[in-house]
Parts: sequence; C-alpha cells; structure tokens
Amino acid sequence: MKVTQGKPLQGLRGRGAEPHNILRHELMGLRTEVEDSSNSDVKGLCGIVVDETRNMLVIENERGKEKKIPKTGNIFVFELNGEVRVRVKGDMLVSRPEDRIKK
Repeated sequence: MKVTQGKPLQGLRGRGAEPHNILRHELMGLRTEVEDSSNSDVKGLCGIVVDETRNMLVIENERGKEKKIPKTGNIFVFELNGEVRVRVKGDMLVSRPEDRIKK
C-alpha cells in the first residue's frame, strides 16, 4: 500500500480496531486497498476511507480524488495502526455503518 498523500482523520487511525473486531469497527480514516475485484478498474486502488454507506466505501486516493467502491464483490485490505493488515470480504461489510457497529 503506498498512499503518500491523504492522511487518516485525526483520532481514527485504527485505534481500537483489532483484526478480531474489524467488522464492528468504524472504517472511516483507515487506509485500505482493493485487493481483488470483479472490476479491474478498482483492483489495486489504495487510499483512505472517507465515507461509508450501506453498500459503498468512498476511498480518497493518493491524488485526492474520491472513488465510490461497492462493498459487494470486492476484497479489501485494511491497515490497522500502521502495522497490521486485515483482509475482509466486502460482502461481510454490507449494512449501514451504524448498524454494523452495534452488532
């Protein structure tokens, strides 16, 4: 993952996020990479999660451009605390963020 510009939101750099609780954690502010996708245009996209809806992650890439990526059909790798990388099937993330966090 080589995101040079764009910084995680202050206070949300994966603090409290662990591999075992990533599905229940706030994703905004985490660095991510689209590791695999049925859409070759987004495969390999790296950046910071800047927004999340029920079905989409909005990722700001290294050029500062926001890309809306569907959760379904993609595999994401999230970087936690700058050290740990966690692979997550996007299908497991499909739900409103506030509902997923409550589970």
